[in-house]
Parts: sequence; C-alpha cells; structure tokens
Amino acid sequence: MIMRSRQLPVLFLASLCLFSGCRMRQGRPQAAEAGPEAVQEAPVIREPVFQALSIPTETEARMRGVSYPEGAEIQLSELRYLKLSYVDFDGEEQVGEMICNQAIAQDLLDIFRALYEARYPIRSIRLIDDFGGDDIASMEADNTSCFNYRVVAGTKTLSKHARGMAVDINPLENPCVRSAVVSPPGGATFADRSRDFPHKIDRDDLCCRLFLERGFTWGGSWRTVKDYQHFEK
Repeated sequence: MIMRSRQLPVLFLASLCLFSGCRMRQGRPQAAEAGPEAVQEAPVIREPVFQALSIPTETEARMRGVSYPEGAEIQLSELRYLKLSYVDFDGEEQVGEMICNQAIAQDLLDIFRALYEARYPIRSIRLIDDFGGDDIASMEADNTSCFNYRVVAGTKTLSKHARGMAVDINPLENPCVRSAVVSPPGGATFADRSRDFPHKIDRDDLCCRLFLERGFTWGGSWRTVKDYQHFEK
C-alpha cells in the first residue's frame, strides 16, 4: 500500500506531461505537416533575350530548300540568327526568332529591345520557314519576319528580304497597297490609313520612328506603292 501510494503522484505527473506535450505539439506549427496550399513558389522571372548568332545547324536545316534555296546568291555566313523578346497582342512576353543580314543585326537588336521595353505589341516573330517560305501565309498570320530569299512580287528582281535587309512588322494591320491590290488580302480592312485602329504604323508610331532613326526606309512613304509593314536598309 505504501509503495502504491508513492507511485500515484509519479504516474499522475507523467500522464500530465505527456498530455501537455501533445497539446504543445498540436499547437506548434509543423512544417512537415503543412499542406501543399501552404507552400508558395517564388515567381519565375524571365530575363529578356536579345542575341545575334551565326546560323545554328538545326536552323540551317529548317531553312534549306525553303527560305534558303539552292543557288542563293547570299552566303549563310552573311546572315545572323536573332533571338528577340517581345510583348504579344495579349500583353504576354514571348521570345521570337528572326534571320537577318549581319549588317543590320545590331540595329535590329537595339530596335526590338526598345520596342520590348515600351511594351510595343507584336503579334508574333517566327521564321518564314514555319510557313513553308510562303510570304502571303506569313503575312496573313500577322507574322513579323525578315529574311526570305524571294523576288519582289510581280517582278524578277530580288527583294531586300532576299538579302535579309528588310523587316515586315505586323503585316496584317499594315498591308502593302498597290492601287486596288492589297497584300495580304486579309489586310484589306486596314488599307484605309485615314482610319484609327490598333497596331497601325504611321510616321508618329514608335516602331516607325525607331527604324527611321537607324537609317531605314519606310515603305509607307513610297509614292506608287504603300508598303506600311516594310522597313529596309
């Protein structure tokens, strides 16, 4: 009886400690037991990309027989592959690719960086090879592009695009107008330049001003043909 009476307080205290310990553990935040909703991932920050590289092997394979046919008078070594960050029509940041002449590579890097920093909207920047080298298909998709080894439409004269010395920007909203002929055809809605509408290029437009400052000629200022998408050097 004496031994049993001495053990009771000890057992009581031990039970109390265990009970208190459980209460403390339950009240203490346990990282291992936190649900997935409690974990917050750090936002992904995408650094803008503005690079000019020699034509990569895989890109050359895409170009041969498409934008770069056999017998082309320009060497691939004269061209550069650009990676360009831009803001699309939905306000989302994208990275596009473009082929240009090495002579204007730095100009384009600087111009597109300025457009990106101003969040100037561009529908897309893809190689013409994604459209089978079809200039009309690329324009109908409102694609911004540069190099395509081809002649000027309706002539046998090589286009400035054939040497990578011309860039077309948002071509659907800024079509080429020759009398009653509009290219691309889907851009006919935007042939009347007296109207105001989004993505319209005119002399006051940031894109136009940046190209002109770099010594480019704007097709929208030509007399007989108005090529509002077109900048060449």
